[in-house]
Amino acid sequence: MKKLLFNIAILLGSISWLAFNSPTEFKEFGMKAENNAFKSEELLKYRIHYGFLNAAVVEMSVSKPIKINNQDAYNLRIEGSTVKSFSWLFNVRDKFESWVDAKSFTPLRYAKTVREDDYFHQDVAIYNYKDKWLKNKEGKIDITDRTMDIAAAIYYLRNWDYESKKIGDKFPLDIYLDNKIHNLSVSYAGEEIIKTDVGKINCIKLKPQLVVDRVFKDEDAMTVWVTNDKNHIPVRIQTDIHVGSLKVDLMEYQNLKNPFSSLVKK
Repeated sequence: MKKLLFNIAILLGSISWLAFNSPTEFKEFGMKAENNAFKSEELLKYRIHYGFLNAAVVEMSVSKPIKINNQDAYNLRIEGSTVKSFSWLFNVRDKFESWVDAKSFTPLRYAKTVREDDYFHQDVAIYNYKDKWLKNKEGKIDITDRTMDIAAAIYYLRNWDYESKKIGDKFPLDIYLDNKIHNLSVSYAGEEIIKTDVGKINCIKLKPQLVVDRVFKDEDAMTVWVTNDKNHIPVRIQTDIHVGSLKVDLMEYQNLKNPFSSLVKK
């Protein structure tokens, strides 16, 4: 089960493989997107189920504005850990961070720290969109204006406009992870009302393309639901893996930028 149950990068990060489309504008280098979906000090909490077991929790957070090279920036974090009742079997403490420009949301830096039982791995990367490379401890990797890390991409996707999309429409996305650039796509799959821990929610339904590897057995084995309102909060991820199934559910939210209008009133 080691490396299988809970790689936060692949699991919750796959929320980010949702949409890259025309509303995004480009600067001379890097990306530019107007942020209407979230604000500083937002906090989202999730519960991860492995089959019928409550296995782990994940928090996604946005910092107060900070300074990086005299630029206003946000620190975006995804932090996950197994719950105490499950840690005896598989102990995980993972963190994925991105520092993005507060105005354009262009990624500036990325960091990953993974602790899984006796396994430990770190990755730190610096972006240079002007010269189109990303630098980590292994050296430089060529990138495009659409290349992003997991944490940054999650928050970019929340500003996309889905109203004009048709079922089956696909969009490309380049994700940096573990010294590789993954060229993926996502399909728009319509709308659906689902029951969650926070109530019934009107959602946008999406089908991300996956990398078939030791975790995922099929490239279309995952479905993602995000709120059908201006917040575009990831609500649920459900996927089959080589051994069993995984489900991520929203259980708490704080300091949203917009009204939670997709929450169905009783």
